[in-house]
Amino acid sequence: MTLNLSQLRAFVTVLDEGGFGAAAETLRISQSAVSHAVAALERGLGSAVLTRQAPPRPTAFGERVLPHARAAVAAAAAIHDLADERDGRPGGGLRLAAPTTVCQGLLPDLMTRWRADFPRVDITLFEGEDEEIGGWLGDGTVDLAVLVDPPPGPGVTIGRDRFHALLAADHPLAGEAAVDVADLADDAFLLSLGGCERHIRELHRRAGVPFDPTHRIRDMGTLMAMVRAGIGVSIVPALAGAMLVPRLVMVPLAQESTRRLVLTGPPGRPWHPAVTAIVEDLDGMDAVPA
Repeated sequence: MTLNLSQLRAFVTVLDEGGFGAAAETLRISQSAVSHAVAALERGLGSAVLTRQAPPRPTAFGERVLPHARAAVAAAAAIHDLADERDGRPGGGLRLAAPTTVCQGLLPDLMTRWRADFPRVDITLFEGEDEEIGGWLGDGTVDLAVLVDPPPGPGVTIGRDRFHALLAADHPLAGEAAVDVADLADDAFLLSLGGCERHIRELHRRAGVPFDPTHRIRDMGTLMAMVRAGIGVSIVPALAGAMLVPRLVMVPLAQESTRRLVLTGPPGRPWHPAVTAIVEDLDGMDAVPA
C-alpha cells in the first residue's frame, strides 16, 4: 500500500469544498490532478473513499479514513507553519468554529484583535450548533473552537454568558429589573434549538414550572421575529443581544444561570502553533458582559 500527503489532501479538500472542481481551485491544481490523486489513494487503500455524485460524499470506509486524513493534513500544515515562523510570531491558516451567538456577539471583536496581534494567521470561521462543534474539533474539520460548558481540559474561558428573558418591548414584564421564569408561563414559549435547551430545562426545573415549549426554532433570527410579533417569549444567552432588533428587550432572569465559553484546540493531538498562541493570548480574559 502506498499513499502520500497529496492524495490525503485532495480527498479532504474535495469533501470540504463540495466537489472536484472547487477542490482544484483551492489546491491550485487541475481538476484532473485532483481526480487522479483521489483515485491513486483508493487504489493504494484497495477501497473507494468517495461516492461520485454531486456533491461527493465519503463512503462508509471513507468516513473511517477521513479523521485520520484530516489529522495528517493538519499536522503537515502545522509543521510547515512552524518551520516558517518568523520572529516567534506564528502564521498559517486556521479554521475556527463557534455557536451563532458567539459569532455575532463575541468574535467580531476577537477577530479584529487577532488580526492585529497575529497578522500572519488567517482565520476562517465555521458557524455551527453547540453539539456539532465538538465533533468538528474532534475529527479535524476545524483547528480550534468555542465550546459551551466543556468538561475540564486545556483551553481558556473567554466568558460566562448569563441567560435572559427575551420579550417584546410592549410585554407587561419588559420594564422589570428581573423576571422569574414562572412569570413566563402564561405566554407561549419559543425554544431556540441552537444548543441552550439543557440550560433552559434546568431553569424551568429550578422555577418549579413545566418545560413545555410551544414552538421549537432553529434560526435565531426567526426566533426574534416571532417574539417581536407577540407570538410568545423565549430565554436566550446575553450574547444574543448583539442580534437584538427594535421592539425587543432582554431582561435578566431571577434564576441566575450562565454558560461557560471556552476557546480550545483539538483533543488528543498536538495543537497548531497558532492555536496555542491565540489561546495563551486570551488567558484571563472575560469578554462577555454580565
